[in-house]
Amino acid sequence: MKFAYALSQADEPNANPMVKKRTLFIIVAIIIAGFGVGIYLQDLKHRESTNAYWKANRHNMERLQNIQKFTIQLNGKNWRAMRDSIYQQTDTLIILRFRKEMDSLNEIRETAKKSD
Repeated sequence: MKFAYALSQADEPNANPMVKKRTLFIIVAIIIAGFGVGIYLQDLKHRESTNAYWKANRHNMERLQNIQKFTIQLNGKNWRAMRDSIYQQTDTLIILRFRKEMDSLNEIRETAKKSD
């Protein structure tokens, strides 16, 4: 260590073996700014995906609310018709969810084939 210090002193008479405080401050400021930008971009993507989810899910929510209305209106006279309607609505929700999962899986497969 003394040898390296002696070499640096030999090259420059006023050389400091440690990193200057200003340089260290600039490096820390760049790192903090990088984290800030990263967090901001992550938040933007999160908001974008949340909005897309709610737009896509709006139709499903309407169907779920219809199921809830049917359940409230259910009585002894109309239970059979209401039950069939509820099953049909639930089946539609399940089919839509399955299609979404299949589309997602197909997209993953396509990207995997493109990367190979």
